[in-house]
Amino acid sequence: MEKELEKFREDFSDLKTEIQKAIVGYDDLLTDTLVAIFSQGHVLLEGVPGLGKTFLVKVLSDVMGLEPGRVQCTPDLMPADILGTQIVNEDENGRRRMDFEKGPVFANLVLIDEINRATPKTQAALLEVMQEHAVTMGGERHELPTPFFVMATQNPMEMEGTYPLPEAQLDRFIFKLRLPFPNEKDLVEISRRTTGFEKAQLSEIVSGERLIEYQKLLTKVPMADHVTAYAARLILATHPDVAGASDQVKRYVSYGASPRGLQALVKGARIHCVLDRRTAVSVDDVRRVAAAALRHRIILNFEGEAEGIDIDQLVSDLLDSVAKPSEASAA
Repeated sequence: MEKELEKFREDFSDLKTEIQKAIVGYDDLLTDTLVAIFSQGHVLLEGVPGLGKTFLVKVLSDVMGLEPGRVQCTPDLMPADILGTQIVNEDENGRRRMDFEKGPVFANLVLIDEINRATPKTQAALLEVMQEHAVTMGGERHELPTPFFVMATQNPMEMEGTYPLPEAQLDRFIFKLRLPFPNEKDLVEISRRTTGFEKAQLSEIVSGERLIEYQKLLTKVPMADHVTAYAARLILATHPDVAGASDQVKRYVSYGASPRGLQALVKGARIHCVLDRRTAVSVDDVRRVAAAALRHRIILNFEGEAEGIDIDQLVSDLLDSVAKPSEASAA
């Protein structure tokens, strides 16, 4: 197992290096995105237009040997446009039959571009796709290829013409990642790389089959009960009706993170443990992924929205307030 984990660390590093041939900056973002993929989770990318969210997905498909699919969301997009539809065909005998024409979600890495510009009806069509990795149409269930990931991009909610994702939809994403605006140095480098004629030549680092093997391997990384209990206390601390909830949570939060939030903490922490060459998951590994795993699962109430409470700061305060397991309990 140790040899396999060492090979995983090498491939993870090579993946980041290869991606950064085309993507400028975003070191932490690339790490979190790869952690999400190896955790078998979907990713929600949020940022203003022009920061390279769509390009990142294309680069990922190239370096990981995944078949890409893309859906550009607009208010008139219908569920059949992304899932597929039943069409009438004739067989060799001239008899009519109903055939299923697959939509763009039948790929390994599906980009849902500007997901919050699609109507709630179309957003809801993605629920089965993301949870069950299948599409049910005309009473028949059609399995999606493996591995399968959804990477959705969205513009910040204050921009016009957007439909906020419902809580059930947000909960299907293992991480929500925010793309910061590049600094001056990165902007200059972006200009150098993108205003010429030649493009970066990318190599495939891992195949889809190898990716699945790594996903299975990473589930075997040990995590002590006291670390899992700490992650569970973090989840409970996001709920205003739980005994011991902070004053901020009671005042500004309507509903806290779900059990899927705990799953996200555990899966992400295991990978950071391996990347740091340790044999068991620590509390610091859990804390490392807390913001990405919880920022979209904490729902503010009206007062929190009105006062513009920063979710990331709220998560940071929770990390300070939730007691770490003592050294004695760790032993």
